[in-house]
Amino acid sequence: MATTHTKDYYKLLDVSEGASADEIKKAYRRLAKKYHPDANANDPDAAERFKELGEAYAVLSDPERRRQYDQVRSMGPFAGYGGSADAGARAGGGFRFSADDLSDLGGLGDLFSSIFDTSKRRRGRKASTERGRDVEYILDIPFLTAARGGKVTITVPVTEECATCTGSGNAPGSRPRQCSECGGSGTISFGQGGFAVHRPCPACYGRGQVPTVPCPICSGTGQVTERRQIAINVPKGVDSGAKMRLPGKGERGSRGGAAGDLVITFRVQPHSFFRREGLDVHCTVPINIAQATLGSRVRVRTIDGKKVTLRIPPGTQPGTRFRIRGQGIEKDSRRGDQYVHVRVTVPELREDGEALMRELASAENLKY
Repeated sequence: MATTHTKDYYKLLDVSEGASADEIKKAYRRLAKKYHPDANANDPDAAERFKELGEAYAVLSDPERRRQYDQVRSMGPFAGYGGSADAGARAGGGFRFSADDLSDLGGLGDLFSSIFDTSKRRRGRKASTERGRDVEYILDIPFLTAARGGKVTITVPVTEECATCTGSGNAPGSRPRQCSECGGSGTISFGQGGFAVHRPCPACYGRGQVPTVPCPICSGTGQVTERRQIAINVPKGVDSGAKMRLPGKGERGSRGGAAGDLVITFRVQPHSFFRREGLDVHCTVPINIAQATLGSRVRVRTIDGKKVTLRIPPGTQPGTRFRIRGQGIEKDSRRGDQYVHVRVTVPELREDGEALMRELASAENLKY
């Protein structure tokens, strides 16, 4: 025989049958704050009332659940709402309240979830695996390595689970004891705005237990810092700010969880001769006044380590720019150019050279 239950969720939340979703949420927030167990330590019925409020909100805040609830409710005494799981299934709704039903309440939902999680930990729930944290590393690389690509070996400090005690903090062969700070729950609570906020216990690192004999390797923390050498393949044409993710090269997961990733951020060091603008490379080459005036040929370095011959035409002016096609940065099947800027240098003349320069000036009608 089905158990009937005459809980009226609208009355529990003190709202009308036509209340909007926003009105229902506001009513729940107000009543949940009022009947929260931590705010009613001397009222043994507060916890049950608080649970009923959550049950009512879980149904009325979901449009489909609310529609089914209203249908059954209109038939008279309504079975299954707020009763057993079987009764709820027979009523067609199958409404079962859990902390997940409060996820849309932001901080309040997180709070209720933490209460449920804490109770589970107190009942001895086995801790789940956790993925290791990602490790971020800024890698300074030489200009030419960034342009050409290559291999670089780095040493990364990584904090991970102690292999000797498998993260428990206990010396091999010893047994832990319950943490007196959190009572074994792994969390501590403090009041905030009438609600209890839960945080991992700093005394036991959220484990709920402390070692009677600390692990000699990690001193009871369950973690060690290792320096790991990793070979990095620098992509050709990489620029400052570019990132590379290496899956599984971060911190090891706890309790058998997957390892995190290593995230590399490249920072290209400046070069004494080359500078980069997009995929193009720029450089400055000094020439003397005779080369600029009469013309010449100069050898210019490229980022590939080769030298190309550049023709300087007669009468070249200071600051003139010459283009060498296809000698810039190569990236994604594209390659830029190399631009050579000439800087004309003026020599210090000896006496005979000065005389010749005066003759030249006179012949060319140059004022000085």
